[in-house]
Amino acid sequence: MTPLRIALFQGPSGVPASTADSIAALDGAARRAAAAGARLLLTDELFLTGYALGEAVADLAEPADGPGAHAVARVAAEHGLAIGYGYPERDGGTVFNSLQLIGPDGTRLANYRKTHLFGEYETTSFTPGRDLVVQAELDGVRIGLLICYDVEFPETVRAHALAGTELLLVPTALMRPYEIVPQTIVPARAWESQLYIAYANRCGVEGDLTFAGLSCLAAPDGTVRARAGAGEDLVVADVDPELLRASRAENTYLGDRRPALYTSLT
Repeated sequence: MTPLRIALFQGPSGVPASTADSIAALDGAARRAAAAGARLLLTDELFLTGYALGEAVADLAEPADGPGAHAVARVAAEHGLAIGYGYPERDGGTVFNSLQLIGPDGTRLANYRKTHLFGEYETTSFTPGRDLVVQAELDGVRIGLLICYDVEFPETVRAHALAGTELLLVPTALMRPYEIVPQTIVPARAWESQLYIAYANRCGVEGDLTFAGLSCLAAPDGTVRARAGAGEDLVVADVDPELLRASRAENTYLGDRRPALYTSLT
């Protein structure tokens, strides 16, 4: 099977002046990603609006089929690549921290609501999602969706591995001094659950927060196939199904599990 090339867009830094500015930045990144042969572009957490918004996040939230989604769909269709983007989602009177995946033809493939909220800002601004494993298919690769803090729990990634996820998309707003997450935890999660993890972080300063950058694609053999720096960046790497098969044959963690011994965990 042909590898799936993915681009991770780390930027632009800071809170955007408007959603239109975010879409303009996305269009430029999609053009560069497509020129590099990417079939999938992943942005960071709450990409459309910025992360550190305080109470304003509720006013900027929009439905999954709102104007932001339509604008992203136009960009995806124009450049012929799928786009995963973070945004605040409004569903009636409820606001979620969400990730939506749009296909290369502009169709909506999947929408995930963050299940593990981090800190006072998120727990007061958002409602946690109820569905942990949300998946879609792209070019024969089974893609799963998580957001930021979710990936720091081994159970979430293992649930995806057991459900057949091969590439896990994780838009992120990780701040300093927690660089251990992209540097150590994300590659370890990819290794222990035998899948690819695409981790796209924010960069720059928003209010009192300084984001760590260091977006990466971690492979199931524990290596990092692409790594961004601390500033604005676009990195491209391949998700290779053949490498995944070979890695799973050599590393038998999933097959050697003994679930009957783990009942106390739940």
